[in-house]
Amino acid sequence: MNWLNILILVVQAFIITLAVTTAFAYLTLFERRLLARFQNRVGPNRAGPGGFLQPVADAVKLFFKEDIVPAAADKPVYLLAPALAVIPAIIIWAVIPFGCLNVNWDYRACFADPRTSEVRNILQIAEINVGVLYLFAVTGIGVYGITLAGWASNNKYSMLGGIRSSAQLISYELALSCAVLGVVMTYSTLSTAEIVYLQGGLWGIVPQLLGFVLFMVASTAEVVRAPFDLVEAEQELVGGYNTEYGSMKFALFFMTEYIKLIAISAIAVTFFFGGWRFPGLQTLGQGMEALAGPVVASLVVGLVSLGAFLLKLVAFLFVSVWIRASWPRLRYDRLMTLGWKWLLPLGLLNLVYTAVTFVIVPDQRLASFILLALSLITLAVAVGFSSVPRPVDNVTYVKDLRQGSMAPPPPAEAGESQAASTSPRQPASSRG
Repeated sequence: MNWLNILILVVQAFIITLAVTTAFAYLTLFERRLLARFQNRVGPNRAGPGGFLQPVADAVKLFFKEDIVPAAADKPVYLLAPALAVIPAIIIWAVIPFGCLNVNWDYRACFADPRTSEVRNILQIAEINVGVLYLFAVTGIGVYGITLAGWASNNKYSMLGGIRSSAQLISYELALSCAVLGVVMTYSTLSTAEIVYLQGGLWGIVPQLLGFVLFMVASTAEVVRAPFDLVEAEQELVGGYNTEYGSMKFALFFMTEYIKLIAISAIAVTFFFGGWRFPGLQTLGQGMEALAGPVVASLVVGLVSLGAFLLKLVAFLFVSVWIRASWPRLRYDRLMTLGWKWLLPLGLLNLVYTAVTFVIVPDQRLASFILLALSLITLAVAVGFSSVPRPVDNVTYVKDLRQGSMAPPPPAEAGESQAASTSPRQPASSRG
């Protein structure tokens, strides 16, 4: 690797980091305006025209807030935890192809097999043959930042939030892994670029509909978004793991949640919705090459593929905000029940479906539609079972407390009952 390639990598990393952090800021505005629309409110509209400068105002406010470190905190770990949370959320973008701009100026290489074509895609930092394993490794690191933040704060509420985070993230990583392994088994590769290439005929959601549903639920829990935000439930834990954090250290945790949300949406687009591929893109490249030459064709294909990827990404972000506005927070025991008793068995069943179908049916297209039918049947059965009324569990409800207060008094002792029976009963008029 020469110095020019190293310089290109540094510039790519800088641009992606800048773009992701800027996207995080305006995702907060996007979310607040959508939530206001869903809930019949106004939303931010004071800072700048139409509230466009609200993220800038929030950043200035957080930057100038007082930075307090608790006296009893484990200071080195307390200061390290925000970095451990935000760094994995940024470096996860290294293997995600969010477009195809071939700097060799041959757009056809974008639509050829990455294992044989000579493509230098400037819209992907690193194309490695174990990209999916890289994604698993980086997403698994994120739990350490939240857990250590709760432990190092020396605060009971923060500690409870950290314990909840470790239990929740480990539980849902299993279902998330099963969903992604279904995609790996379908396309027989761990390379993200090859997965995108192999979705040229059918997008991954067709053979992996069940995996997609599992991925959406488990990834929402992984990024600690509503209705799975029990890690920072303000009604129970004040603020959860970040209770003792303020100023820019709190902003780093805030940034982590939204950058991970964008990254998870990008992974969903890559695995299930064809990545940057879009119908008619190759035909557009042929037309532009005939009109203006290969350089212009490569530029047009690169920009349109980037636009298609971003359009799909925004659609996923919209769905995530819609879910937050619509679903109430789960109870913690039901959160664990959903992860262990529903998502994990369905994920293992999806792996069995995928393995058996592709062994029995050699035709890829036919096997994909068979898997689609099996996914629809399984989801229908799962919804039916979940709708069956179940007996009341061992939780104490308000009505139980009221019934307990109206229950008859306990029987008196033998001596007391005999004295009460022999004593004359006072008339109602003579009572004090």
